[in-house]
Amino acid sequence: MNTLRLPWPDKRLSPNARHHRLAVAPIRKAARHEAMWACKAAKMYYPHLRDVGLHLRITFHPPDKRRRDLDNMLASIKSQLDGIADVIGVDDSMWGLTILRGDVAKGGCVLIEVVPKP
Repeated sequence: MNTLRLPWPDKRLSPNARHHRLAVAPIRKAARHEAMWACKAAKMYYPHLRDVGLHLRITFHPPDKRRRDLDNMLASIKSQLDGIADVIGVDDSMWGLTILRGDVAKGGCVLIEVVPKP
């Protein structure tokens, strides 16, 4: 179907950052809107798959070779995933996920490939 390329998540979105929720709220909101606009630009809207569900293949391309846990990277993009769910018309409770670690990329990025559930 489509692949989104999102920027590397702000380090304050990491669950290990432990910032106060009110301090992180505007960052989460901006990340959510960023993903929403990326979906709209890619014309991603799949209401016909509302009952079938989707599968997201998420590949993290970190900005450097530091060690990172996949579960923390996934938690860092929760706001972006919520933004994607807002636009595509399929609730995230109907998603399957594959999480991968890709090669280092300058500045880092997250590639999200959206396909129908097998």
